[in-house]
Amino acid sequence: MSASQSAVAATLLDRHGTTYAREAGITLKDTPQPLYQLLVLSSLLSARIRASVAVDAARALFHDGMRNPRAMADASWQDRVDALGEGGYRRYDERTATQLGDGAELLLEEHRGDLRRVREEAHGDEKAVVSGLRETPGMGPTGADIFLREAQAVWPEFAPHFDGKALRGAERLGLPQDPERLERLAGDAGPAVLAAALVRAALRKKVADDVLEHAG
Repeated sequence: MSASQSAVAATLLDRHGTTYAREAGITLKDTPQPLYQLLVLSSLLSARIRASVAVDAARALFHDGMRNPRAMADASWQDRVDALGEGGYRRYDERTATQLGDGAELLLEEHRGDLRRVREEAHGDEKAVVSGLRETPGMGPTGADIFLREAQAVWPEFAPHFDGKALRGAERLGLPQDPERLERLAGDAGPAVLAAALVRAALRKKVADDVLEHAG
């Protein structure tokens, strides 16, 4: 790995190194509530809508008390619609409100509201975890990828996890697209933080240009 790649990675982490979970106000731990909040955020981020809007919508849901599957399930459909609207998530609000309610009910019924059970049942098999996550209504392969991209910070057996969008960011910045090499570039920040920063570079050319300018 070249000195220039190290400089680019360091600049990217310095200027844009924040996970989407942290941006949404989630203090990620391997405990039921923050893992559920990450599931909600991942589902919102997977839609064809700006990442900032998805983050704002997640924050609004949590602010309105829907921080765990029981609270989400007990909230009315209109409560969920209103919270999504507060966050600007209006294009898919009605369908998403239904999916969030159904997903919370399913998680309570199948896993007692605890996503760690999905992890335990997978026995370190990433495909099995993805399959378990995708049982959630509205959670497709993109959402499952986003969840693992962020959850690798507390589920290290799935690290390094850099999804397609993160790898596109790496390509835009002239960084390697091999997960192990990217993990080394992440250093103490960890792969989840670097992956989120790379996604920002993929989504906004302005971010990539900013990093390359300052790294140079």
